Amino acid sequence: MRKLQGKTCLITGAARGIGDAIARAFAAEGAEIIVTDINEEGGRAVADDLDARFERLDVSDENDWARIATRIPTLDVLVNNAGITGFETGETVHDPENASLETWREVHRINLDGTFLGCRYAIKAMRGKGAGSIINISSRSGMVGIPGAAAYASSKAAIRNHTKSVALYCAQQGLNIRCNSIHPAAILTPMWEPMLGDGPDREARIAAFVSDTPLKRFGTPEEVAALALLLASDNAAYMTGAELTMDGGILAGSAAAPGS
Repeated sequence: MRKLQGKTCLITGAARGIGDAIARAFAAEGAEIIVTDINEEGGRAVADDLDARFERLDVSDENDWARIATRIPTLDVLVNNAGITGFETGETVHDPENASLETWREVHRINLDGTFLGCRYAIKAMRGKGAGSIINISSRSGMVGIPGAAAYASSKAAIRNHTKSVALYCAQQGLNIRCNSIHPAAILTPMWEPMLGDGPDREARIAAFVSDTPLKRFGTPEEVAALALLLASDNAAYMTGAELTMDGGILAGSAAAPGS
């Protein structure tokens, strides 16, 4: 039997990148997929490709979650993947001294409020079965300070902590609902493309971006999806409140070159 056979799995922000890869990995393992995103065109394309269901969902909108609750009353797996960096609008100043309160709030509204609402909805939807898996996509940036992206780092750190609160709450309630977080670093998704370009210096740009990564490369969405698949499956039945880092070795320390 495939690992997610018979399980209903909802992935937020699944129109592209990591969310798209997770949806495809779950579908390959027999899950009934619900693709959600505010990008209707992209989300529907992914859903059609997987013969899955699409629902438009603004993760920061409680009314949208309430609508989802009436349309999808039971759930086995939720992946809270939708998020923004704050740079999408072209605003480049995100340091603690000069970042705007508007941008700070917008990043937290999507990343943190969206995760909170997703967890709350999932607990209610999973309570009937008394079991399920909630997977929150945090970031390596949620484990260290990021001076140039203070709001993003703050929101991802809060997701890291809220994951543990949810895990403990569910355990206290006698529910076998697990909640874990994944902390990717540089993953080669479409949001990197404007910075990398497609010219002759693309490889040099890639090398520069990952120069401080011990493995000297970007991660792939498929690698994040493989980790999400583990957490979604019964193979991780004893894991809850855990944080799994996927950063090419950055947080392990420096990787000194062998001496001559």
